[in-house]
Amino acid sequence: MKSKPAAIILSALATTILLGTLTSCTGEPAESRKPKSTLFIGVDASGSFRNSGHYENALSFLAHYIYGHINDLGGLEKPQAMFVASMGGKSMHEPKSFHPIHEFEGKEVSQIETELKKWFPPTDVVTDFNPFFREIARITKERNLVLTPVNVVIITDGVPDSSVSGIKAGAQGLYEKIDLKPLEYLSRNVTLRLAYVSPKVGEQWRAHVPRQRVRLWTVDADVMKGWKNQLQPGADIREQAKFWRWLRDNVDFRIRANRA
Repeated sequence: MKSKPAAIILSALATTILLGTLTSCTGEPAESRKPKSTLFIGVDASGSFRNSGHYENALSFLAHYIYGHINDLGGLEKPQAMFVASMGGKSMHEPKSFHPIHEFEGKEVSQIETELKKWFPPTDVVTDFNPFFREIARITKERNLVLTPVNVVIITDGVPDSSVSGIKAGAQGLYEKIDLKPLEYLSRNVTLRLAYVSPKVGEQWRAHVPRQRVRLWTVDADVMKGWKNQLQPGADIREQAKFWRWLRDNVDFRIRANRA
């Protein structure tokens, strides 16, 4: 029978061997090797979003959101790839440039906000979601990002425009024509988040936009516009624990897979 000290030594040795096995493949602890995500961000630069009164607030928020993610702040995950583009144009089906993560790294929040305002002035005539989703699928496949979770965040009032004369923007039929099929099997985990929508528009997305595997999360404009209240005056952005927690709980909230 082994003595108690000998048993303790053997137990510690076994633990050391196990930890060594877990880190042998990468040289990093096992829990640090979590799958990294790909982040796509859409900016609604349409006149309707500008007229909603939330455009300036939204771009300022987005600058903080991007800064927090690319700098691993407050428990936010730094994406292995990130792309930012507008959600419309002068006409339907207009292609847009996707700005990669490299254009934001090393910049302060104010610099990021300046770039966003320069790239996305609120002069687009229409909001067109489908070309944006198709481009996400293309980029994800071409860059071989299909094995990682895909997060899509759109700053928008969520109201789709029509290319057909006589059909009013936001009609139920337009929600039914929003095509999420390019995202459905793009990854095992695809989440679409809409921020700055009204409760009615959020319900239209949940009830009438066809989807199977895409997870959908909406945040009302009345909730979003209060994000600045979470910032502690005078505190460094890296020390804004209350704000980062609010962001995780309200925008980056982890939702269950769609079972519909």
